[in-house]
Amino acid sequence: MIIRALARSACLLLLALMATGAARAEVTSQDQVLSADLLTGWKMDSGAHMTALKLDLAPGWKTYWRSPGDAGIPPQFDWSGSQNLRAVRLHWPAPSVFRTNGMQTIGYHDQLVLPVEIVAVDPSKPVILSAQVELGVCHDICMPASLAFQAALPSPGTQDATIRAALAARPKTAKEARLKTIGCEVEPIKDGLRLTATLDLPARGGRETVAFETADPSVWVAEAVSRRQGGKLVAVTELVPPSGAPFALNRSGVTVTVIDDRGAIEIAGCPAP
Repeated sequence: MIIRALARSACLLLLALMATGAARAEVTSQDQVLSADLLTGWKMDSGAHMTALKLDLAPGWKTYWRSPGDAGIPPQFDWSGSQNLRAVRLHWPAPSVFRTNGMQTIGYHDQLVLPVEIVAVDPSKPVILSAQVELGVCHDICMPASLAFQAALPSPGTQDATIRAALAARPKTAKEARLKTIGCEVEPIKDGLRLTATLDLPARGGRETVAFETADPSVWVAEAVSRRQGGKLVAVTELVPPSGAPFALNRSGVTVTVIDDRGAIEIAGCPAP
């Protein structure tokens, strides 16, 4: 989960600015704009269990990706109430980019099916899954939403076409997207680092948005500026840690996601040129 102090501050400011719109809106509760369900899924050959959170949004409403941009509200997940749970892995489908009033956010509209891979402490025993989810939903106004799920995961369970489709909508890997090379230059700035990534990546059509994430969730990541330079995609961002000073970047922990009209490409690592 990506949670940044500056991003959260921007979200609170956005909510405050939209308060007058809230007074005019007829929405009074999250139930009017959001419904949610847990798809219990099936046990895979690996022994892990594939489930999914299914969120249905009212027309015109959206929710956010794991790294939603400064004006978005990052989702938060708490699995601590679960039993026989060792690990959780979220398989995010390719998101969309929204641009409203000069602000960029990244997320989903209409519906989000988020596959959740569950690993048990003891695979021979059932997993009792308990999840608390805090997220934001937005239209002309933004509002926080709180969801709670609890279920005993069936074994072996049933293959679910809805979950399968969400898994198929994941971002392509670097190999699948025919990425030839990626090189990342890092230079110190007053309050952190400037990161410039050059990707030898075929253009797939439409506007390309590049999102950077770091392994350290406390590092604020600026909205990237990207352009095509010949056959290469160049994207620049700034990274600001809580210390407000240059720092040692874990290049292997950087994730670069390119979002376009055909979906997304997710690249792990940002090596030196």
